[in-house]
Amino acid sequence: MAEKDCIFCKIANGEIPSATIYENGDFRVILDVSPASKGHALILPKEHFKDIFDIDADTAGKLFSLATEVARAMKSILKCDGMNIVQNNGIIAGQTVFHFHLHLIPRYEGDNISLKWEQQESVQTELRELAAQIRKKI
Repeated sequence: MAEKDCIFCKIANGEIPSATIYENGDFRVILDVSPASKGHALILPKEHFKDIFDIDADTAGKLFSLATEVARAMKSILKCDGMNIVQNNGIIAGQTVFHFHLHLIPRYEGDNISLKWEQQESVQTELRELAAQIRKKI
């Protein structure tokens, strides 16, 4: 169900025009109006989900399946050297529009886009304990 004041609901459901790459009953794929690189696209579910914590597994699975098809088509047309698949959840993670969406960002040699972080030290016993705690919730 669409949210009344959500800009991505309005775009996904055709109320606001967009450069649409693909559309089906569940999703609209558009070119980003503020791209990180040439061909930067967004996959928008037509149903409103705030973030990854809100989206159901079936819709998420369909979305990622669609992402593989779109990414291959983009690589063929754009001749990009790689691609980042990015999905932000919450303000701290960089989410600015609170409608779940997946970024497909084509990468080109020398494009100066940075999505890197500093790697941290880990302790194997702590990793195993954390893995066990998370596993219990799945």
